[in-house]
Amino acid sequence: MAKSYLSRRVAELKPSGIRKFFDIAATMKGVISLGIGEPDFDSPQPIIDAGIRSLRESQTHYTANRGILPLRLALGEHLEKLYGVSYNPEDEIVMTVGGSEALVMACTAVLDPGDEVILPTPCFVSYQGVINLAGGVCVEVPSRMENDFMPNPAELEKAVTPKTKAILINFPCNPTGAVADRDTLVAIGKIAEKYDLIVISDEIYDRLVYGVEHICFSSLPGMRERTILVSGFSKDYAMTGWRIGFACAPSDLLEGMARVHQYMIMTAPTMAQFGALEGLTCCEDFVQKMQKEYNRRRVLIVEGLNYIGLPTFEPKGAFYAFPKVSVTGLDDTIFADRLLHEKHVAVVPGSAFGPGGEGFVRCSYATAFDQLEEALDRIDKFVKSL
Repeated sequence: MAKSYLSRRVAELKPSGIRKFFDIAATMKGVISLGIGEPDFDSPQPIIDAGIRSLRESQTHYTANRGILPLRLALGEHLEKLYGVSYNPEDEIVMTVGGSEALVMACTAVLDPGDEVILPTPCFVSYQGVINLAGGVCVEVPSRMENDFMPNPAELEKAVTPKTKAILINFPCNPTGAVADRDTLVAIGKIAEKYDLIVISDEIYDRLVYGVEHICFSSLPGMRERTILVSGFSKDYAMTGWRIGFACAPSDLLEGMARVHQYMIMTAPTMAQFGALEGLTCCEDFVQKMQKEYNRRRVLIVEGLNYIGLPTFEPKGAFYAFPKVSVTGLDDTIFADRLLHEKHVAVVPGSAFGPGGEGFVRCSYATAFDQLEEALDRIDKFVKSL
């Protein structure tokens, strides 16, 4: 068939830079994967039990579009307790199919064709695609290792044009592990106020921080009314397969997002909503235990990579290290490809995450401690062989 019926937006979407290496690794034996951005912990047993209980009690039907009210009430209390930001469960919170749907909803609801979104990079691989599919235009502003991968507010402001509609930020950051300090976030807020912009803040790793405070962007003075807060339960509660996330925003913004949700999804999975409710009310000890173990692994991998000779700044959040591999003389894609085929360790090239990621690779430490030790040994032998 010579003619393509695909839309231009879809035809121009780039394949995921992560998927390629997963697909290759899946065909090989003995691979240690530092590529996957998923907790290696199982969901807490109380969450599993709550999901099973909901099924046995015939909770197998649609819920309210925005999610079951007890979950929205619990989530509102949770955010107020942690960050001092208050959302009305009735009309300012919607439960979604993971944080991914929340991002799609946010971009679809606020962007008109040609609207620009300022995007600090390196960033999660789906952001550019989500913005483009919503008709928006990405304006990428790279951050740098020498600044701990913090976006430079002056460079962000320089990127503003009359077409700018929003800024999309992600802290703690995937892939760098950077956690924004208050001064940086306040500076971003001032830009948003000055140019009357929306801020979409993806905070999916908010509880996985190490020795620093996570600052919820909408809790900053004046920011609640122009912020769409996106997050979920996948990372903090090891619930990736449950597909349960949420978005919080002022009622006028959320009303528009909820319309997108109604037509696109209807409701988040019922079983997952009951599991998430159990997580919020009963699983804080699990969150703390998981965070503590990730911190132990974080210290191991950062010290190990630096010892090998791959400069790695100290990540303060999420579960990723982002070593600079260009010091070996290889670019990030060749480094990742050769490491996979020669030493059976899977990492993700930094260029997959946008400008500023070139010359780095992402290493997830969401894998067992002994596996990390073995992976570091293999990486060391690989680097020495170059």
